[in-house]
Amino acid sequence: MPTTASTPVAPRAEIVRFLDDLLRPPPACEDSSRNGLQVEGRPEVRRIAFGVDACQALFDAAVAESADFVVVHHGLIWGGGLRDVAGINARRLGTLLGHGISLYASHLPLDMHPEVGHNAEIARRLDLRGRQPFFEYGGVPIGCQGELPTPHSLPELRALVERHLRTETRALPFGPDTVRRVGIVSGGGGDAIAAAAEAGLDGLITGEVGHANYHVARENRLHVIAAGHYRSEIPGLECLMARLRERFGVAGVFLDLPTGC
Repeated sequence: MPTTASTPVAPRAEIVRFLDDLLRPPPACEDSSRNGLQVEGRPEVRRIAFGVDACQALFDAAVAESADFVVVHHGLIWGGGLRDVAGINARRLGTLLGHGISLYASHLPLDMHPEVGHNAEIARRLDLRGRQPFFEYGGVPIGCQGELPTPHSLPELRALVERHLRTETRALPFGPDTVRRVGIVSGGGGDAIAAAAEAGLDGLITGEVGHANYHVARENRLHVIAAGHYRSEIPGLECLMARLRERFGVAGVFLDLPTGC
């Protein structure tokens, strides 16, 4: 995408500092992701791309969009770092470095953030009242819980989630006839089922659940709505895109590459 003299430009270092300050996790947070700037690109940023997963398709799309900076939920560097710079890692890094594109990742901090986090934003879209932290993972509570403004049947709640997350859901329908109190854990939240039951919730909204979660939900008499891992981890990125546009005036684009999972 061509730029002009009037195109807003922001220093990369200032964007990184803003994101680091906004998304700084509490000291107790144990995250396998290397959160923060993972790849350093050109010093000036005119266009920021956002996506869920760091992958070749996302980087190719960023190049096509003339992005200088990419923000993702699932980055390239986990644990002790990259195992090697060969194969797909070499191609991915080659695309970023060859086009001067920076990569910034935020994993658990973007799940748990009370303002721009996935779970907080889903709760806002569903208009949950009396929101509180819920479900500890990695040493910190990453989800939230609250009450719907009016009781919903399970089909009604599924329709609400599908509309606000632009997705199709599947459900484990084992809770009460009406749902009022729900918990939200984006991504893979099957482990939060028992915690939701212990908290006296009627249902859990998450991204995906596994085979082993079926009987846990059934025996705890809990509804579980799975909105898709990918779709449940878009809301926080959309919040970040708005925040960065407001703060720096730099154009942003969300690169939608659904996995179907």
